[in-house]
Amino acid sequence: MYVSFHGHSIVKIKTGDYSILIDPFITGNDLTDLVANEENPDVILLTHGHNDHVGDTVAIAKASGALVVAPTELATYLAWQGVKTHAMHIGGAKEFEFGKVKLTQAFHGSSFVTEDNEIIYTGMPAGILFTAEGKTIYHAGDTSLFGDMKLIGERHPIDLAFLPIGDNFTMGIEDAAYAVELLNPKAVVPIHYDTFPPIKQNPLNFKNLVQGVKVHVLSAGEGVEV
Repeated sequence: MYVSFHGHSIVKIKTGDYSILIDPFITGNDLTDLVANEENPDVILLTHGHNDHVGDTVAIAKASGALVVAPTELATYLAWQGVKTHAMHIGGAKEFEFGKVKLTQAFHGSSFVTEDNEIIYTGMPAGILFTAEGKTIYHAGDTSLFGDMKLIGERHPIDLAFLPIGDNFTMGIEDAAYAVELLNPKAVVPIHYDTFPPIKQNPLNFKNLVQGVKVHVLSAGEGVEV
């Protein structure tokens, strides 16, 4: 399994014949290496409804025919836009042909702002546990630090975790480093930083705080074999 980072919170997973895209905020993201109309995923996984995570989901899914897996209210809203969806909710898991998806809790908000400046409620935010080829990837989504991260790590041994470090809207560097202690993954990648002025961070400060776990500070387009 090859897992790559593409700026902000975008993660791409290649497993078998499947390409899976998480939180494809491409248009308007100055830090990504991706071009929206060049993406052709089989599956899109979404953590929550904020525009900087839903991003180009509708356009990409309509062009590629990708299945969009998302929390129920968000999946319902996207289905109204003509997208093929599968709705899930926190604590629920589902075996798909491409792998197993389980949603975890995340402490954040979840709403989508339309072009008419209407705020659409999109349910609870979530983290994602994705398992394939005997490996488990954890994408925390946007979240604060919370104690049940320890439970997530104990119940689901994590090979690679993606954790926000940007502060202001999510965990900052110190809380994210403590989250690594709770989750106990084999390796971790910092995400959700530098995209906007309020979340400017030096990821090397995060790396220096983490003890005993491999930290991959990835530029957009870089990845690791898991």
